[in-house]
Amino acid sequence: MSRLARGPGAAIHYETHGEGPAVLLTHGFGLTARMWAGQVEALAPSHRLILWDLRGHGRSDSPEDPGLYDPEACVADMAALLDAEGVERAVIGGLSLGGYLSLAFHLRHPERVRALMLFDCGPGFRRDEPRNAWNERAKQRGERIAAREPRVLESLEPDGHRDLAGVARAARYMMRHRDGSVLESLPSIRAPALVLAGERDTPFLAGIDYMARKIPDARKIVLPDAGHTANLDNPAAFNAAVSGFLARLPA
Repeated sequence: MSRLARGPGAAIHYETHGEGPAVLLTHGFGLTARMWAGQVEALAPSHRLILWDLRGHGRSDSPEDPGLYDPEACVADMAALLDAEGVERAVIGGLSLGGYLSLAFHLRHPERVRALMLFDCGPGFRRDEPRNAWNERAKQRGERIAAREPRVLESLEPDGHRDLAGVARAARYMMRHRDGSVLESLPSIRAPALVLAGERDTPFLAGIDYMARKIPDARKIVLPDAGHTANLDNPAAFNAAVSGFLARLPA
């Protein structure tokens, strides 16, 4: 386990497992790097996994400045993690918020992306109305976390976060969408992509279908007996799908 300094009060917790081609995985909102524990045993024998806690989450710092939770800051964290590990190109993947940030990383650094793995996520919004509705829901979720409402706290990783105030700020600002640039970038993606969702993750199935259609070299998989956290709900099928995808990547 390591910590990467990212400015005052913004150190990032990360860990690496295994040897081989690098895979950077980003967790979903309200979760931590611990969510990938079931993938370490399956993937680390053949790949170098880089797992981390987003700002405000888990064992990473929770800066007070809302501007430090901008998605662009997270993309910069991802690049800094690769730099710290001496990795020029990696497979970039994530679940939910982590999947969206993986697409945002590709938009900013396409030359550093060997392949994409997009799990139970969407590409954002083209129109202002649904984007504004999403942002309002994210803002309200942050307010409910800050108020420590029991129902919303149940959706977070139990005992996983040092500072719930940081998770609340992440909801308000990290999950906020500014424009449709990520969505519009899909047809320009030249890296191979695995687009995967649990069959019960109905809010994201349309987004998965859309990304699979728009990304030129995309492979879509819908996992049975799984919801929004497909890797936790059906780890055996998830690991088989990811291992198969990674094995087929060109050297």
